[in-house]
Amino acid sequence: MVVTGLAAQAPRPKFDAFEVATIKVTEPDFRGRYIQMQGTNRFIERAYTVKLMIAAAYDLNSKTISGGPAWMNDDHYDIDAVTPGAVRPTHDEQMAMLRGLLSERFGLKFHREQKEFSIYALEIARGGPKLRPPAAPDVPPAVGPGVVYPQHLALPGRNATLGELASLLQRAIMDRPVVDRTGLTGRYDFDLDWAPDETQVGGELPKVPVDAPAAPLFEAIQKQLGLKLEATRGQVAALVVDGVKRPVAN
Repeated sequence: MVVTGLAAQAPRPKFDAFEVATIKVTEPDFRGRYIQMQGTNRFIERAYTVKLMIAAAYDLNSKTISGGPAWMNDDHYDIDAVTPGAVRPTHDEQMAMLRGLLSERFGLKFHREQKEFSIYALEIARGGPKLRPPAAPDVPPAVGPGVVYPQHLALPGRNATLGELASLLQRAIMDRPVVDRTGLTGRYDFDLDWAPDETQVGGELPKVPVDAPAAPLFEAIQKQLGLKLEATRGQVAALVVDGVKRPVAN
């Protein structure tokens, strides 16, 4: 029998666990903290505490995580892992595998509770949004990674929702949860450029001079994206750690 046409596309892997993962304590002199994919199959995490891993994996601001031992917020770990299959996992798929690792190797157990927190509500500013339709709507959605310059921070978004922007802001930039209340459900391209202050990025970036050419974040979001961050209070599904253990380094 002669088969014509394109070969059937291989099914996408399940991405519920890494094929192999190495966990080591971060070297004391290491500077910087990040999670990224290198190539198609190499997942890299550097200098995260378990609390920050939980925040990333479950899309939370770290202030909404409570319970657990003190070392959970003090000890830093590096992870080198291999992802399954021959396709690069999306951000959500990477975080699903990280959740599996936290459960299997760190013995993470938790429950969720609705709690009230000081939050930022992401809303539409007066004059309406200033967002571009995606130039490449078929590419995987992405917000970031941010690029740190001496006097400003640049954050690109491509084919992204505002919910994904709010998620990145709350888990990596802001000092409190961020809730998307724009009501916009589309996907957009955008570029956000601002001068961070000591309350952002966990205070890890050097202080920007007062005469820096970039605008502060709240002003930049309004001028560049037509959105605003309103300080308020609201209910958030917080995570309470019931159990966790130090992994055996390998």
